[in-house]
Amino acid sequence: MRNQWKQVGLLLLGMPLVAGAQRTDPVSQSELIQELLTRVQKLESRVEELESQSSASRPTTPVMLASVTTTMPMGTAMNPPPLSAQAPANTQGPIPEMQPTYPSLRLAGFSDFNFSGADQRGSRSGFTEGQFALHLTSALSSKVNFFGEVTATARPDAGMGTPIPATGFNFEVERSIIRFEQSDHFKASFGRYHTPINWWNTAFHHGQWLQTSISRPEMTQFGGRFIPVHFVGGLAEGTVPLGGLNLNYNAGLGNGRGSVISRAGDAGDNNNHRAWLVNLFAKPDRLFGLRIGGSVYRDKITLASAREFREWITSGHIVWQKENPEVIAEFANVNHQEVGRENTFNSQAYYIQVAYRLPWFENLWKPYYRFEYIHIPRSDAVFQGVPNLTGSVLGFRYDLSSFAAIKAEYRNQRRPGQPRVNGGFLQTSFTF
Repeated sequence: MRNQWKQVGLLLLGMPLVAGAQRTDPVSQSELIQELLTRVQKLESRVEELESQSSASRPTTPVMLASVTTTMPMGTAMNPPPLSAQAPANTQGPIPEMQPTYPSLRLAGFSDFNFSGADQRGSRSGFTEGQFALHLTSALSSKVNFFGEVTATARPDAGMGTPIPATGFNFEVERSIIRFEQSDHFKASFGRYHTPINWWNTAFHHGQWLQTSISRPEMTQFGGRFIPVHFVGGLAEGTVPLGGLNLNYNAGLGNGRGSVISRAGDAGDNNNHRAWLVNLFAKPDRLFGLRIGGSVYRDKITLASAREFREWITSGHIVWQKENPEVIAEFANVNHQEVGRENTFNSQAYYIQVAYRLPWFENLWKPYYRFEYIHIPRSDAVFQGVPNLTGSVLGFRYDLSSFAAIKAEYRNQRRPGQPRVNGGFLQTSFTF
């Protein structure tokens, strides 16, 4: 910096002096040079004085910002102190830290609109309004947080029925969770979850913008019966580094399926046998983007007919969570054994989805393909009415912005005893 000041000084002071020296004698030139050197020395002294003042005051702002960053928990609103509490610009003393405020509520929304058409007999084409979803997060303290998810879904029978016509939308509390975070290694929570029994069910929630495709795999459909999508109870979770393996765990205890097996036990379990689950997965540092894991789920189901079944669900997944490519593969086996009898039924389902974000056109296009399969024994009383499936999904996603996308999808599905069904779907999904 000192050399830069010297060069500027020589340029500004020297140009007029040297120009005048061209018209004087050698004695005058030496006097001018001496004067120039004197001015440069004064300039250097002034630069040293400014540098010392700058170094003395420089740490004030970074120290203040660092203290605020380390004391503010994630998700907490940062409210500036009143003007009377702010230190003057030239004060060298410590500046009071800004304190977080609780609770601090934040909202995020998702929605989508769709157009569809299929060659299935009795189906109708047209526009439909997708789910309207709100995510609510609130820090209650530095270690206690709340998360909620509420959806509104359009009803096809809106305005029908007597004496009270059906409303236009069904409102549902999809998730409501309070979490106590002791550390990254241990967190305890209570509430209504998306059951951590497979990957898709916890990675992609009710905002369709979150997932690459328009549709969810059939085995993990909301309102589906193959796996319990929702779980009400308590959950312990955390991470164990294990030398870069990054082993994660989830262990839960709560209400199992309701008498309607697509519903969770929101108002209480329908028998005196709690469901439990264990989920383990690894995300190794050396293969950043890879996740591999498996789950076990145990429950006792009491159907509306009063028949009881023990249910074991084992599942596994392997996911490459990068855009070039994106690979998701999952498998689940559901075992049902009727209480008091020896008859046992095993149902299997799996899917594999691959996608690739094209490097052209500003990385906005992402084609994808998914194959999925479900096999259910006809004699399984728990899954009566759940059809087998062999299907393919081909589509692309175009990101209009960082918060909105357009998706187009072609589906080809075949179920036993039914003709193959072809359908086309178009969706705009967004977050706000």
